[in-house]
Amino acid sequence: MSTKKKKKSAQPEEVKKNQSADMEKEEKNEKKDSSGSAAEAVVSSAPETKEERQKELKPEITVEAEGGTMSESLIMVRNLEKHYGSLHALDGVSMNIEKGEVVVIIGPSGSGKSTFLRSLNLLEMPTSGEIIFEGVNMLDKHVDINVHRQKMGMVFQHFNLFPHMTIMKNITIAPMKLLKMSKEEAEKKAHELLKRVGLDDRADAYPSQLSGGQKQRIAIVRALCMQPDVMLFDEPTSALDPEMVGEVLDVMKNLAREGMTMAVVTHEMGFAKEVADRVVFMADGKILETGTPEEIFSNPKTDKAKQFLASVLS
Repeated sequence: MSTKKKKKSAQPEEVKKNQSADMEKEEKNEKKDSSGSAAEAVVSSAPETKEERQKELKPEITVEAEGGTMSESLIMVRNLEKHYGSLHALDGVSMNIEKGEVVVIIGPSGSGKSTFLRSLNLLEMPTSGEIIFEGVNMLDKHVDINVHRQKMGMVFQHFNLFPHMTIMKNITIAPMKLLKMSKEEAEKKAHELLKRVGLDDRADAYPSQLSGGQKQRIAIVRALCMQPDVMLFDEPTSALDPEMVGEVLDVMKNLAREGMTMAVVTHEMGFAKEVADRVVFMADGKILETGTPEEIFSNPKTDKAKQFLASVLS
């Protein structure tokens, strides 16, 4: 009798254990299903196209003059004005430049392109407005401009190499004096950069012994040796013979592929189409259009942009 009673009382306990195990299995399945559906949601929301991926990786670039809101960028320019007496060289220019972005600025002569570019590192002092570089207002009177200029490489139309110095000396003098590099460190960096542009064998030559294209490549190396965060190019090929343009553009294309942030003023429309993330069209001291190369070259919206592109692409 006592044995039978024990067996009967054990049955409910076994049932409870089985029910508890079943409930645990159901909970696990529910968690699995919910995690699976969450994963599906992530996959379904993932960008499908290259453009969508770029949009997620890079914040949307907006211009205040067009009603957008400026986000934190490597460079933010707000309502920039530059007057030369009665001449309004820059008229309320606002623009962002993102880290790793290649921005190409085009437009007719006298449109304010070079004035704008040279204003970014205050080679041209704006009449009013703001230039925020890496979170610092460059126009704040308490800011040491020279410290921030060191982070902006500049390449001009003309090479501005010291004629009495060798190529190596031209490249290493600034990093040794301003960045306090040792001679050995600076020369090692210079040789690395010269190899990248195919001119390491010219390190001991003088500027007068180089072609125009070679001088401009040296000017780019000189700027890069300062380890800048952004490179500014002011019509770097305009003073070159046609056969030398390609070698300079190739160096710039390689920089873009390596992720260097670049702002380029140029009349080389092929370069703009191939390399630019964004093309900015300026006229009369204003930004009239901004967009991808496809948008600007295939479907310009303003009459001035249409006229300019028709003249340079014909």
